Amino acid sequence: QVQLVESGGGLVQPGGSLRLSCAASGSIFSINAMGWYRQAPGKQRELVAAIPSGGSTNYADSVKGRFTISRDNAKNTVYLQMNSLKPEDTAVYYCNALLPGSEVWGQGTLVTVSS
Repeated sequence: QVQLVESGGGLVQPGGSLRLSCAASGSIFSINAMGWYRQAPGKQRELVAAIPSGGSTNYADSVKGRFTISRDNAKNTVYLQMNSLKPEDTAVYYCNALLPGSEVWGQGTLVTVSS
């Protein structure tokens, strides 16, 4: 079993930055890939960025050049560095882990971009 705990959300002004963290625990050796998703009010959950265990990262077009996903294997943690934030980035951000035949979600962390 894998558990994910997110942190780092909050209120930030347009143009500002935030870094989200997702700490994984449990059977982390079984994780194939990790990613960040977000869900804005009234919208479907969408992929923001993903980082496979082996391979290159990928990003939604809307965040390319502004967001960076990275991982620290020693800390079993995945990060999402978000720069040049826009009001349309406001959403609940969820960490996701892909395992063989299943997936695990974190509890979500709210990011609000507003002046």
